Amino acid sequence: MSKLILAALLAAAAPVFAADLTINVDGVASADGQVMVAIYDSADTFPTKPVRALAVPAHAGKVQLVAAGLQAGDYAFALYHDANGNGKLDRNPVGMPTEDYAFSNNAMGKRGAPRFDDARVSLPADGAATSVSLR
Repeated sequence: MSKLILAALLAAAAPVFAADLTINVDGVASADGQVMVAIYDSADTFPTKPVRALAVPAHAGKVQLVAAGLQAGDYAFALYHDANGNGKLDRNPVGMPTEDYAFSNNAMGKRGAPRFDDARVSLPADGAATSVSLR
């Protein structure tokens, strides 16, 4: 019986990391480079300290990214099409992005990233899918 109690305690103490966040990206201009996404779990970390970063090869039209094994909760993400493959979001001399980008919920900020609350997506324990359009 003590083995059963120990197993129950270990199961209860283990965090649940079973949710997958599927991100469908529309408007990818070409198959050049890759689509990069950074995922954030709070207003304190958004948009500077991601909890997860992913990249997938670009395909003209639509691309899908899957962040597997996230803990259920609220997240926001920022993504861009790194068309030239240099690993960064290129900007013009005044700081405006020259590569296509998007934030979760297609949120837009004024002179920068949107607020976390505007970009927030809820991830239940059984996972979720969301779509954004590059601009």
